Amino acid sequence: MRNAFYSEELNRMYEGLNLNEYVVGTYLVGAEPEEDPIIKAASIAIEQTTGSWADIPEETPELREKYAAKTIGIYEVPDYENVMNLKGVETRWFILRIAYPAALFDNNLPLMMASVVGNIAALPNLKLIDIEFGSEFAKDFQGPKFGTEGIRKRLNIYNRPLLNNMIKPCTGYTPEVGTKLFYEAAVGGVDVIKDDELISGDRAFNRIEDRVKLNMAAVDKAKAIKGEDTLYACNITDEIQNLKQNAMKVVENGGNCIMVDVVSTGLSALRALAEDPEITVPILAHACGGGALFTSQYQGMSSHVLNKLIRLCGADIVVNSSPYGKFDILHSKYMAITKALTGKFYDIKPSMPLYGGGVIPAVVKRILTDAGLDCILGVGAGIHAHPMGPQAGAIAMRQAIDAVLEGKALSNVAAEKPELKAAIEVWGDADDDLSGNYLI
Repeated sequence: MRNAFYSEELNRMYEGLNLNEYVVGTYLVGAEPEEDPIIKAASIAIEQTTGSWADIPEETPELREKYAAKTIGIYEVPDYENVMNLKGVETRWFILRIAYPAALFDNNLPLMMASVVGNIAALPNLKLIDIEFGSEFAKDFQGPKFGTEGIRKRLNIYNRPLLNNMIKPCTGYTPEVGTKLFYEAAVGGVDVIKDDELISGDRAFNRIEDRVKLNMAAVDKAKAIKGEDTLYACNITDEIQNLKQNAMKVVENGGNCIMVDVVSTGLSALRALAEDPEITVPILAHACGGGALFTSQYQGMSSHVLNKLIRLCGADIVVNSSPYGKFDILHSKYMAITKALTGKFYDIKPSMPLYGGGVIPAVVKRILTDAGLDCILGVGAGIHAHPMGPQAGAIAMRQAIDAVLEGKALSNVAAEKPELKAAIEVWGDADDDLSGNYLI
């Protein structure tokens, strides 16, 4: 009798399924040399769908055919063909592709996550490196309400990258102190100003209503001078039962953007905010804490998978790190994140990537070479620690953006721009030999 682990119910060719009806998880998996990868993959498929570690009487072939996950790809790296090649090998590494029937979870994101990266996440040497969503699952998700185009329309800015600032100090300040810093950044030319991820909800020293009212007044004051609007992303992160109330405090007090720490509150919380018709402002998502999910090369999930999920759940702007600052992120990973946020994804709008973590004038050219114009440059200390003050810090960043778009070397422009000159003196100049088309 044929081993059930090798059966058609658990193993299919890619071409043997209508993948629109499945969600496909791709995993990096380590195995002992003597382990059978077909059985290992089928064991994962059964464990995460219809069965368990032992045969269950009611788990019939008919049930498995309809509801069990299917292995659609097993690829070993390196691609051993002969037994003798395994001499001395301690761990074999496989890419496993397992397709989960969307009918198992329909419009239920937590259940989908429990299936694709549930109990198996506790196994050693197993990392989810991609998820592909069939149209049957993705169709129920609205995605970003505004997206890149909507953000640009709100600000009436179409021909350059946007500039972001986060208030520093991160927390502990009063609304009165915060709004002074906010105004300096806004009038200097910042387009999106956000709370730090470490201040949110109502704090005893800083209530939502107070900081929204003061900061939106600063938006109007700065607009009268610079002729441009500013989005204020007020951080509403809180216990889940308080999120809607916090969001409505922002909206009802004239706020024009909200922010949420998406890993700590949860993807479904983000989705609920994005799909709520009463929440009429864009959402900025910060994935602080996400490193616990993706930093290990052998466990968790890849960073671009998390960002794909954040986009699916409706974030209009998503904060990430650039590889040119204080975080040690691979360039290829940062580009994979960019693709996950901006690439074609059925009819789901692109999220606007915000790159932070040590952004200064010297790295503007690098980021625009990588991402083009549809991105946001996130600058914290590069504005607030500018030797001439936050307004000058913002002006210096805008001068750097203009110089790059005009194809001019920062050092040449700085000769006539004291704000940019001061920034370069503190943090250094750009690599002027970089080239690229920034108008794509």
